[in-house]
Amino acid sequence: MIPSDHFTRFYNEVFKFLESRGEEDLELYWLEISKNQERHILELIETKGFEGMYEYWSVIRDEENCDLDLIVDDEHIELHMHKCPSLTKAMDNDAEPMERYCDHCAGWIGPIMDKTGYHLVYDAISRTEPRCVSRIFKDPAKAREAEKSARLLMSWPGRKAKQDGSKP
Repeated sequence: MIPSDHFTRFYNEVFKFLESRGEEDLELYWLEISKNQERHILELIETKGFEGMYEYWSVIRDEENCDLDLIVDDEHIELHMHKCPSLTKAMDNDAEPMERYCDHCAGWIGPIMDKTGYHLVYDAISRTEPRCVSRIFKDPAKAREAEKSARLLMSWPGRKAKQDGSKP
């Protein structure tokens, strides 16, 4: 098994390699990660909604020692990542993080939210700071409103098609 410090560096290099082959390869990889993550979170979302998401990310916060605040109410859940351990480890590497490293989170979370009828607003804030804010809404109008305040709004495979009404 690869230790987490090495895993993040490995992940970073895989992302770089796939991107060198073309954006489509990288996005297909993120979609595969999303399909894998469904085993861990899909039932929680379908049965418990925002509380299920809170339950899932609470475990991640503790297991990965994230500096993460979770806020949940009847209309949305917010994840305030104050210091992302993944990007921090990727930055602490002589090979440098892939420029779009943070896109992998939206790349796996976004498709799951689309599948379950929720709307992700993922603000990476900056590609060089290990912090971000994700907001997930049931109401698409509230998500669109939240997008207006995002500094670096992230996308994911299928999002463009979803926004313009075409099929992904």
